Amino acid sequence: MEFSARYVALGDSFTEGLGDTDASLPNQVRGWADRAAEQLALHHPDGPGAFGYANLAIRGKKMKQILSEQVDAAVAMNPTLVTSYAGINDILRPKVDIDAMVAGYGEAIGKLRATGARVLIFTGFDASSSKVFAGIRGRTAVYNELVREVAELHGAELVDYWRFREYNDWRLWGVDRMHMSTPGHINMANHLLETLGESARIPMPELPPIPVRTTAETLKDNAAWTKEYVGPWISRRLRGVSSGDNLDARWPELRSPLQQH
Repeated sequence: MEFSARYVALGDSFTEGLGDTDASLPNQVRGWADRAAEQLALHHPDGPGAFGYANLAIRGKKMKQILSEQVDAAVAMNPTLVTSYAGINDILRPKVDIDAMVAGYGEAIGKLRATGARVLIFTGFDASSSKVFAGIRGRTAVYNELVREVAELHGAELVDYWRFREYNDWRLWGVDRMHMSTPGHINMANHLLETLGESARIPMPELPPIPVRTTAETLKDNAAWTKEYVGPWISRRLRGVSSGDNLDARWPELRSPLQQH
């Protein structure tokens, strides 16, 4: 089927949709990109049937993998819109050459822009409110500044996640504290729609009350979280494996986002 508008989403777990669970969908997640694509299809001037969407993102992918596995595939789809979020899995490693990493990213963004597509790239989140991930704040700030230069150089547009302070509210994060919750994904979809200049917005669900916990309860919760999520996450990195090693892209070919849910 030929589509007059073609949106391709690239990246890692952030774009795949982790934290926004939906057992009926591939990889059992939905995510902000799916949600934004649905709105774009519904409001596309040529009608919902004219809008195609592909999501090539896979959890755990590092920059080189995203560039080698997803960029050419996106170019082959002759996209009119591309979103890309990449590099944070690299930043989380003990050693990373951020300058070299973003240089390669810039080349890829230039290649995507050469298709004539609008290309939107994200800055990394400011994790200063996280006791576990606050240590990467400096690395992320350097990465973000280089990403801003990439956007300026290649005419890409910026979704400035670093400045979205509402994400300091942990109700926008999932139980693993590493990926956004369903409300977090809906909020991010709305940020994308706003950046695109679209008037459509997805209603935000009512957030639950902030729980009041004693110090003992907090320590117990943190211990359980460390055992269930942090331990396996560290183990995978020590073993050089990824949670996405045996997964395929959720939507590897263009199709109507209205058929996906």
